[in-house]
Amino acid sequence: MKKKILTRTIILLSFVSLFTDIASEMLYPVIPMYLVSINYSAAFIGVLEGVAEFIAGLSKGYFGIWSDKIQRRLPFVRTGYILSALAKPLMIIIPSAWWILLTRTLDRFGKGIRTASRDAMLSAESTPETKGRIFGFHRSMDTLGAAIGPAIALLYLYFFPGQYTWLFIFALLPGLVTIGFLWKLKEKPSSTEKNNNKISFLSFFKYVKHSPKSYRLLIAGLLVFALFNSSDMFLLLKAKELNYTDAEVIGLYIFYNMVYALLSYPAGTLADRFGLNKIFIFGILVFALVYAGFAFTSSLGILLVLFFAYGFYSAATEGISKAWICNLVDKNETASAIGSFTAFQSVASMLASVIAGVLWTAFGATVAFSATAIISLLVVVYLLIVNKKIAVQPV
Repeated sequence: MKKKILTRTIILLSFVSLFTDIASEMLYPVIPMYLVSINYSAAFIGVLEGVAEFIAGLSKGYFGIWSDKIQRRLPFVRTGYILSALAKPLMIIIPSAWWILLTRTLDRFGKGIRTASRDAMLSAESTPETKGRIFGFHRSMDTLGAAIGPAIALLYLYFFPGQYTWLFIFALLPGLVTIGFLWKLKEKPSSTEKNNNKISFLSFFKYVKHSPKSYRLLIAGLLVFALFNSSDMFLLLKAKELNYTDAEVIGLYIFYNMVYALLSYPAGTLADRFGLNKIFIFGILVFALVYAGFAFTSSLGILLVLFFAYGFYSAATEGISKAWICNLVDKNETASAIGSFTAFQSVASMLASVIAGVLWTAFGATVAFSATAIISLLVVVYLLIVNKKIAVQPV
């Protein structure tokens, strides 16, 4: 009898992510507009996103190592999602920069606690031949929430334009649904002996040093890419800079997330069939072309095409990159591998958002987007050069 691909654990984790993203994405496209409305600049938004990702992101490596050490996943998953669910609505309480940074960081810290353990649970429910589909399905559900959330925000702002306070409060409701799903999750007892080695907050540095060469080669390329892949908020700011209304900006973001959600599982299926590496590299190439387009476009029609292509890029890379990483390391090290990569990725994202914000403020959007497009093409060349060394699956 053929083994079922989508297990109960995968489906529950996917619904947890669905409702978490509904809450997050009700606010994500609104945050830059809210911050602009209270006189914060693009540079501040870049620093906000970058610092929040940096502080909280470093925790991903630590909690990934910790999860592998005790061979437990569920406590980290529950704690991380609950913290994010409760932190989101707090930003609106005080408009001061320190408070906005604190609440945004708490939200991201929750993601840091849960990410590696959640992905390790997904990996444990799959085989090397099905990882693309499983991570793709989870990503599609996660991103469906990223389409529903902005749609709710769009409807709300249609009736109450410029009134952001209650929207932040409403974002608490799907977070509470998330908590309900979390308590239905069960964790299988691990047969692996626990690791008694001491761990520090920066233990992931040591893990990477002793990790498989194929893993190190892969994340080297991914981290260079992350260093110039700034927050999606800059794409929304580009649309806003072209004098589109709040409704049109949020509509573009909803459109992007619908494309992302619809294509994630098919992209994962293609990756399982033709190779995770091939689909991922093609996705990065599409990203470079999209950013080149954002650098020069001023047409709403072209923006629609670019957001569609950006949705494909996300579907072809986000879940697939994690599936690829999981297939390059031992099954008892998946949380460490994912956590270590995402910790370094968060540092790179911090720098990317700061760099993009500064470039935008000093030289304009064209320079900021063009720089990202050029670096992305160089990453494609690197991945093609080392492709044979990182495409081999472990026995």
